[in-house]
Amino acid sequence: MQTKLRLTILESLARGPEHGYRIAQRVKRLRPGLLDGNEAVLYPLLHDLELEGLAISHVQTHNGRERRYYRLTEHGKKVLVEVRQEEPQLIRSLSPLTEDA
Repeated sequence: MQTKLRLTILESLARGPEHGYRIAQRVKRLRPGLLDGNEAVLYPLLHDLELEGLAISHVQTHNGRERRYYRLTEHGKKVLVEVRQEEPQLIRSLSPLTEDA
């Protein structure tokens, strides 16, 4: 499950920067049951992606609230391209990733 969740997070971030709550909502819509109602598992994975150099974050204030936004690093983009090429069946198993919201 963690591999699919990590890959789903990377795919989500490939669309552009997002804050954790928004990533969690997208994961729930795209992969029902993947978070199993436990969004808390998302944040350690986001932290791990940062430690691995796949993502980077910054804090931004929006409507008076601070939110941590995550985006892929160049290394993260390269890793995602490699996974897409090496594991196309895994990527297809995660489809559809065409949601516009």
